[in-house]
Amino acid sequence: MSAKTGLERINHTFAVARQERRAAFMPYHALGYPSRQVTIDAIAALADAGADLFEIGIPHSDPLADGPTVQTATHQALMQGTTVTACLEMVRELRDRGVTQPFCGMTYFNPLYRYGVERFVNDAAAAGLDGLIVPDLPPEEATELEQACRRAGLATVYMLAPTSTEERIRLVAGHATGFIYMVSVTGITGARSELPPDLAAFVRSIRRHTDLPLAVGFGISTGEQAAAVAAIADGVIVGSALVRAAGVDDDLATLKALAADLARGSHHPAA
Repeated sequence: MSAKTGLERINHTFAVARQERRAAFMPYHALGYPSRQVTIDAIAALADAGADLFEIGIPHSDPLADGPTVQTATHQALMQGTTVTACLEMVRELRDRGVTQPFCGMTYFNPLYRYGVERFVNDAAAAGLDGLIVPDLPPEEATELEQACRRAGLATVYMLAPTSTEERIRLVAGHATGFIYMVSVTGITGARSELPPDLAAFVRSIRRHTDLPLAVGFGISTGEQAAAVAAIADGVIVGSALVRAAGVDDDLATLKALAADLARGSHHPAA
């Protein structure tokens, strides 16, 4: 691991992608699914396939932003005894295994509250996390988390949706660090057959308010879709399709093939 802070590592990742005129490929995986060992192997395989930055899920029993595929995966992880502490141990193991890409932990506020916000942020940074996404903690209520992350050098990432008002966009743009997570649809996570027709206009509406990288997630499942998103955004986040692929075969062949296709699309934006 480098001596840079987590936020600096995320900033560097997007700077390199922008210099190379491509988007960052940002896969999601739920820690502990379908097992601890497969989690380690799957994230390592995604890293080898071309991932630039990871969104890694810390399971919670009430995941309000997650669709059925991710909910099922995180539920299975919880039923197998995956705890916050176990998740941080997996992050540390991945770092020891040589995975160097930035990790953004995605979780919900209750696990952080129970663990202790300051303690969690410090332990997360020590384990190798670079940023946090907490969908049910809005900026108005996130002072404690933001201050702890600032001290530890972690990014605090917030979400914007197609329904976000101009006032909301300005608020999030003023609080977010690292990047802004753009939810492409009004709804929950899950692979979809086509991208929303107004996605480009949505991206432009956010660009007017910030120079932060914009990463688009929810509904992306093919390399073609990834290339289309890469043409208008700085990052391509893929979750449900990859989570589903991780449970198909023991050698992760399906996951590796899909990840390679998504990486190609992210790294070669559509004309």
